[in-house]
Amino acid sequence: MLSKTAEYALRAVAYMGSRPGSPASADMMAERTKVPRRYLTRVLQDLASAGLVRSRPGPGGGYELCVSIDKLTILDVVEKVGPIERIRSCPLGLKSHTALCPLHAALDDAYAATENAFRGVTIKELIESTSPIIPLCESGVVAD
Repeated sequence: MLSKTAEYALRAVAYMGSRPGSPASADMMAERTKVPRRYLTRVLQDLASAGLVRSRPGPGGGYELCVSIDKLTILDVVEKVGPIERIRSCPLGLKSHTALCPLHAALDDAYAATENAFRGVTIKELIESTSPIIPLCESGVVAD
């Protein structure tokens, strides 16, 4: 349901959110999030253009979030890089369908439910989950 770009953006945001005040290099982030470096660079540029991420040049630099993780939701990230496309009119362009048919109405309801679910989860909640599985890390490995 999510685009690859949105998935990769969420991985990057979760990783940066777990390291407040510590910029992460694209190389380190690519390794930790399992996102191809070239793709990650494009995703980070999109996130920076959207005002969610900033880059710090030079030694000790890298990428960091510029939005508080306690306010930033999954939906906020997804909307910036690969919005969920809602169905507003007949995708087939059928003139007799002045409202959505049952199929497209059901699909749009599912998209709406997904948006609501994503709106209800902050990046902080993901990072601070009580799950024994650490986001983005192999079991027993602590994020840098």
